[in-house]
Amino acid sequence: MKILIAPDSFKGSLTAVQATQAMADGIHDANPAIETVMLPVADGGEGTMSSLVGATNGTTVTVTVQDPIGRQVNASYGVLGDGETCVIEIAEASGLMLLTEEERNPLITSTFGTGQLIVHALDAGLRKFIIGLGGSATNDGGSGLLQALGMKLLDANSKELTQGGGALGSLYTMEQTSFDERISESHFLIACDVENPLTGSEGASAIFGPQKGAMPKMVNLLDENLGVFAKVVEKLTGISLHARKGAGAAGGAGGAFQAFFPGEMKQGISVVLETILFDQQLRDADLIVTGEGKTDRQTLAGKAPFGIAKVAAREGKPIILISGAVDNGSRELLAPLFSELHAIADGSVSAEESMENAEHYLRLKTKEVMENYLTTKKGV
Repeated sequence: MKILIAPDSFKGSLTAVQATQAMADGIHDANPAIETVMLPVADGGEGTMSSLVGATNGTTVTVTVQDPIGRQVNASYGVLGDGETCVIEIAEASGLMLLTEEERNPLITSTFGTGQLIVHALDAGLRKFIIGLGGSATNDGGSGLLQALGMKLLDANSKELTQGGGALGSLYTMEQTSFDERISESHFLIACDVENPLTGSEGASAIFGPQKGAMPKMVNLLDENLGVFAKVVEKLTGISLHARKGAGAAGGAGGAFQAFFPGEMKQGISVVLETILFDQQLRDADLIVTGEGKTDRQTLAGKAPFGIAKVAAREGKPIILISGAVDNGSRELLAPLFSELHAIADGSVSAEESMENAEHYLRLKTKEVMENYLTTKKGV
């Protein structure tokens, strides 16, 4: 029997790699003879780089870049096993987790450090990129990463703008002459599940600004500033970002990638599954086991277990979900996607216990689920 193990991270408790190992241990506790294939996944956000590097036997490169507020910080990018593809998570250099709550200020936070990672990868000879847009601390329209790559953002007096979303209201023109020409030789696959436009009531500032530290008045200012940015970009490129699908991702960085970087934007889990050749591994698998920290209605919006369930259904393969918690109100919607739904926090184990000793309880739950599955299968 061959089982494919492909969970996302259990946020706050286990990385996808740790969750995969705990599940594998639980399966082998139930039956040591079962063949397991470990394919930790992610949905384009946090953990995408480590999942893809691990699944393809790649490597990571760590460099010193700017964090969202300009401090020096060590950040990493991945090189996949093909030696040609670079994976960058915007959260590595420009992420919300790099700041305390008091430091969150989208008027000054910048994606400059992410641009520095791209420059370093270009210097290393890499021309194929996968960019994960989840978890940014920024609302600068991706202007910071453009600046790091040589783009000049100028006001009406031809003075260069400072970094951050607060400066974009003074943007008059953008000068591309120094923009890194190697970008045009490269291909960028943008892993993103956010479909929000750049501006407006569903835009980057209104929807994601508050979690990045923006108060209501600041949200309005940031939205206006992104509107200015979009007008200048449209004048320069002919591409209108205001209402463009996905342009609002990562504080508008999704728009910058669509306007200035050759490539395409795809659902995060689709990018991950394609990259790790999930379909090939699935062909002779008898069962898939997946999971995440909490499974609820949001899972249906394109999170990793949902993407895996769609592939399993297409191939007619059974799939078991084992998550830290499963929202009872969402079970009816989730049930058609999975052969079985299980939660570690099921009453016998509290949510607090399941998070504090997640590896132990995930292993135990997986063993229990597999023993029941194997018993039922024999009885069929």
